[in-house]
Amino acid sequence: MPDWELIYDQRPLPGSWNMAVDEHLFRLARDGTRTYLRFYTWLRPTASLGCSQDIDKVLNLEECRKRGVDVVRRLTGGKLVLHHLEVTYSVASAREDIFTATLEGSYRLISEALVRGLRLMGLPAELAASTPPGYARSHLPCFAYPARNEVEVRGKKVIGSAQKRSGSCFLQHGSIPLVTQAELLAAISYGLDPGRKGGLTSLSDELGREISYDQAVSYLIEGFKQQFEVDPVPRVFSPEETERIRKIEASRYASWQWTGEKRAPEGFDF
Repeated sequence: MPDWELIYDQRPLPGSWNMAVDEHLFRLARDGTRTYLRFYTWLRPTASLGCSQDIDKVLNLEECRKRGVDVVRRLTGGKLVLHHLEVTYSVASAREDIFTATLEGSYRLISEALVRGLRLMGLPAELAASTPPGYARSHLPCFAYPARNEVEVRGKKVIGSAQKRSGSCFLQHGSIPLVTQAELLAAISYGLDPGRKGGLTSLSDELGREISYDQAVSYLIEGFKQQFEVDPVPRVFSPEETERIRKIEASRYASWQWTGEKRAPEGFDF
């Protein structure tokens, strides 16, 4: 069997489905020796909450309803993210020999693969050296500031990522905006200083031209290939897998009871 498998969703998908697929890959990685690399995008604007965030402190639900923004709660931690007109990646694996046994080690290696992809795209991407004081404990959205080992271009955060671990197994996924959504993010979130909206950016802004989802994904896949010296084999979900994903979606990510209640990072029953 191949060591790496690639799931490339070319059609935009609902947020609840996207989160259910990532959880399915996390479960597969926990029970096997393969690494799963996925790229996907979103059918509608969607705000995703970190697993332990208090929804009332970070998200204006009335504005979400007015503006047609869906809401989901991620399996991973981290801060509020607005997913719209972007590339989202995810990596699921239990391979300590590839990714190290630590969150920081695996996070940095994946960030380095993303940096390679952005540099192939023509961007001077690099890893942020430190986290701004107070940012980690704030209710600010994810893209307000770059944190240590996150990917930035010219000092602005271009990729926001989060990870969940269970023993050696982890799921990491992250948002890569193709187009800046500063006004919409400011409208639906709490705590974003209007002065920080100018600090938000996207691939198109930094490139000075439009870049499509498919074009961006092709560069990012190549970045992972070069970083880890692999050639992932495409994976298509079987009907049985698709049904399992539907059950995960119905029980968690499509449920307001699940989405509305913050959860401890370890409080997920698999």
